[in-house]
Amino acid sequence: MALIVLTSAAGSPGTTTTAVGLALSWPRPVLLVEADPTGGSPVLAGYFRGTITPSHGLIDLALAHREGRLEEALPGTLLPIPGHDASLLPGVRGHVQARSLAAAWEPLAQAFRGLHHTGQDVIVDAGRLGLTGSPDALIKAADLALLAIRTDLVSLAAARSWAEAQAEEFRAMGTCGSLGLLLVGEKRPYAAADVAKVMGLPIVASIAWDPAAAQVFSHGATPPRRFEHGVLVRSLHAARSAIQARLTAGCASVTPSPLAMEVPS
Repeated sequence: MALIVLTSAAGSPGTTTTAVGLALSWPRPVLLVEADPTGGSPVLAGYFRGTITPSHGLIDLALAHREGRLEEALPGTLLPIPGHDASLLPGVRGHVQARSLAAAWEPLAQAFRGLHHTGQDVIVDAGRLGLTGSPDALIKAADLALLAIRTDLVSLAAARSWAEAQAEEFRAMGTCGSLGLLLVGEKRPYAAADVAKVMGLPIVASIAWDPAAAQVFSHGATPPRRFEHGVLVRSLHAARSAIQARLTAGCASVTPSPLAMEVPS
């Protein structure tokens, strides 16, 4: 069982869309967790197009934690995703609710790890770093935490300080191999090597830029022709393999580049 957390530093680089795409193409049973503290359940509103109203979610687990029955309550909050060996743990309805989860994130990380007996992996959409109610304990507990970033200059400038801060935290915990970058739209305009040099973190995987295909995961759009053979789905399969390889390799294989002081020109 692996706990994989996707997060971002600024803007909307496609973290949720990528998390959904990975979950729906995952080769094992997987749980997709909406942990973005901004709330509003983008998966229910987007991929499910508002057709499902769940009766339970993360806020119920916060209450269960206070009552000492979190692990018992977890299975009842999961929403199966039809046609896939995946389920969804819906997030909070609004950002105010996210504050109630502060004490529950660490126990939730332990509960997610407890799913190993069911053979499930866990993919978490943690939203943007630094927000009130951010699931920091989940990020730190991750077997692999991926900072999603686009490759344009604005995105690099906004994410660089966050990358440095996260790298310091992971090094302090002795889990340097648990942090990496997930590129969204490589060569738009900068290549992976340039981004790695600027950010000082290893690039684990890259997701292709294909807005029309991405709408299938972000808005529940009808798949375009040859969707399963398109560049987005192919890149998701490649990312999945790269993530699994990194999880297998662990910290010993990671040698992050020193943080560069210059952005690519």
